[in-house]
Amino acid sequence: MFSRLPGYGAFSVRAFSQTTVVRSHIGKLPIKLSESVQCTVEDIPLEFCKSFTRGKDRYVLDRQVVIKGPKGVLKTAVPKFIQVHQDSESNSISVTVENPKEKIQRSMWGTVRSLLQNNLIGTTEGHLAIVKFVGTGYRGILETGSNGEKLVSLKIGLPYTPKLAIPEGLTVSSPGPTRLVIEGTDKQQVKLFAAVIREFKKPEPYKGKGIFVDDETIKLKEKKIK
Repeated sequence: MFSRLPGYGAFSVRAFSQTTVVRSHIGKLPIKLSESVQCTVEDIPLEFCKSFTRGKDRYVLDRQVVIKGPKGVLKTAVPKFIQVHQDSESNSISVTVENPKEKIQRSMWGTVRSLLQNNLIGTTEGHLAIVKFVGTGYRGILETGSNGEKLVSLKIGLPYTPKLAIPEGLTVSSPGPTRLVIEGTDKQQVKLFAAVIREFKKPEPYKGKGIFVDDETIKLKEKKIK
């Protein structure tokens, strides 16, 4: 399924399924479930299935892996060649593919496993991104719009003030005028919204000003004097 954060562009393919065990590097590692988490695999009705193409081949995402935890529910759609196996004894799940020799299957194997691991963490602990404003007067301000919507207002030296609606499923707090903390269950949504904010003033290499995300740093350059 191609997940999308409303108004902020597309994500990568998300997915989940069931068949014979085949192993790969990241993909072969089992995912341990905590007692507070439930994991199920559901069929998606054909009329609601998403699809994607690689070369001449078309793949239908006809199943979804549902992970439910204390903080919420996340769903990941997968094509037929991805299988998900549950082990009740070890309370874990593992991901396999039908044919690991096929490039698309190999590439999605580890990707799907990583997505499921992120969803497990998201529904139990949550994900966050820290946005830092570096520059004189640069800051992010939390506001409420005329319709009651939550907004992030950016004071970053532009001739106008960008105002971004906080997407559903995310919360934003401001521990200080130059810091924003974005939190949510879906890691992709959290990181994407942080990236959207960063786009308005990317870090520049001469004065080191801009919007930084998490542990991002930039190597300063010397100005060339003609």
